[in-house]
Amino acid sequence: MRTRTARPVFDSSVLERRPSPLALGFTLVELVIALALIGLISLLLFAGLRLGTRAWEGVETMAERIAEPRVAVDFLARALTQARPAQIMFDAEQVLIFSGDEETLEFVAPLSEHVGTPGLYILRLSLERGERLQLVLTRWLLHPDVLEGFGGIPEWEPFDGGTSLTADTGPLDEDLAAGAFGTTLLLDEVAEFEISYFGDGDGLQESEWQSEWLDEYRMPQAVRVQLATEEQAWPDMLIRLPQLEQLFVGEQH
Repeated sequence: MRTRTARPVFDSSVLERRPSPLALGFTLVELVIALALIGLISLLLFAGLRLGTRAWEGVETMAERIAEPRVAVDFLARALTQARPAQIMFDAEQVLIFSGDEETLEFVAPLSEHVGTPGLYILRLSLERGERLQLVLTRWLLHPDVLEGFGGIPEWEPFDGGTSLTADTGPLDEDLAAGAFGTTLLLDEVAEFEISYFGDGDGLQESEWQSEWLDEYRMPQAVRVQLATEEQAWPDMLIRLPQLEQLFVGEQH
């Protein structure tokens, strides 16, 4: 005969007397540790936010520094790729309106944006020396009346490799005759600026890079522009010029 083993009787009152973990709350040590962790996390968050703000300010500062040179570079590249081999009668001689040396370049290109009178313009790009080096653009609308000078517009004369005439064309960033003439400061505080020309000018048998392009009957094949500011040196711009038919404008003088 099997003997039944008596099962222990479970006293539910034991659970009722035992306090739950939530009822115990947090000890002082646990509160101190929790506060310390919260403080550390907050410190890391604020430090990261401060670092991110400084990085963003640095990016904005750098963007502002390169914005002006980028505008100048984009304008030069766009204008030179649209250069026109225009000719004009000047002092009873037929002159090609494309000439330049290491610091000055004069050519014809269309302008349709940000000018009052769209059309073909004579663009003279020059490096001006004053308190600091400045890259200046002077433009004349390719029209006999404008080139002869009137209403405060200085008379245009072909660039022949001498001293730039930009200093005599009035204040910078000024437009006259509904935009038919104007001088614009393209870039301030230039550290380096140099132009060279690739072609077979001056009776050369083969095309090569030259420091000037004067008294030629056609445009060079390409132009190279070296540009640098105090903050940044830009890659050399190598622009291949369009080889188009000569455009005869008219008589000047």
